[in-house]
Amino acid sequence: MEWQEFSGSWVLIPNNPRGIIHFLGGAFLATAPNLTYRWLLENLAKQGYIIIATSFLNTLDHKSIAVNVQNRLENILSRLENRFGIELRCLPIYGLGHSMGCKLHLLIGSLFEVERAGNIFISFNNYPLKQAIPFAENIIPSLQSNLKNYWQIDTNLEFEFTPCPEETKVIVKENYRIRRNLLVKFNNDSIDQTTTLQPILTNLFPNMVSTLTLQGNHLTPLGQDIDWQLGDIFDSIDIIGKWFKDNFSRDLYNLHREISRWLNPVNLQI
Repeated sequence: MEWQEFSGSWVLIPNNPRGIIHFLGGAFLATAPNLTYRWLLENLAKQGYIIIATSFLNTLDHKSIAVNVQNRLENILSRLENRFGIELRCLPIYGLGHSMGCKLHLLIGSLFEVERAGNIFISFNNYPLKQAIPFAENIIPSLQSNLKNYWQIDTNLEFEFTPCPEETKVIVKENYRIRRNLLVKFNNDSIDQTTTLQPILTNLFPNMVSTLTLQGNHLTPLGQDIDWQLGDIFDSIDIIGKWFKDNFSRDLYNLHREISRWLNPVNLQI
């Protein structure tokens, strides 16, 4: 099973698929999701899920990004059906997002009448621009100055994501349609905003929203398993390698296990 590129998205197709996962990564990490999130996505594919990891470039217009990635998903589904003869319409589709990818899935579930068996939100982030991007407070005045000096635009434009965080909350409260949701946060994640999303979704769909707090941090989903082979003589370097593998891989394993449990709670096999 190897990654294939379709319309700027990366796809894994297992034998006898049981479902489809549409993955959207975090800002600046989603340009090559087949590399940055490789271990997590490949192991979900091994459990029988077609992985469609859509890459995108981050801009301030998050609504346009959401529209674009959803349109590309529809195109890819049609191409897969035509090329491989897979009856995709019979398979459940799940959205899986990390950080900014969560916001995009929320917008997709609010702006489109999409069919989803559920959505998984890992480390939801909906900060305004000045908090979401390091050094933004220094960058924004420079952008405003360039617009004025070079483009002769007399402006005090306020640079912000579209929709802004408060507008996003309103859109979700009024339009979000996906009933079954899993929210995952990590105990060492200072930029996670799951606690602001959880009551909104729970109010919409009582008893259909699960929230988990796991060991790890904001970058845990990007982890890669380390195949550390112990030497014939167990020395200090091996001890360091084993500690690294046990601690860093463990958080990634736990994340994968909990996602798998939620996707298929009756017949979990890892």
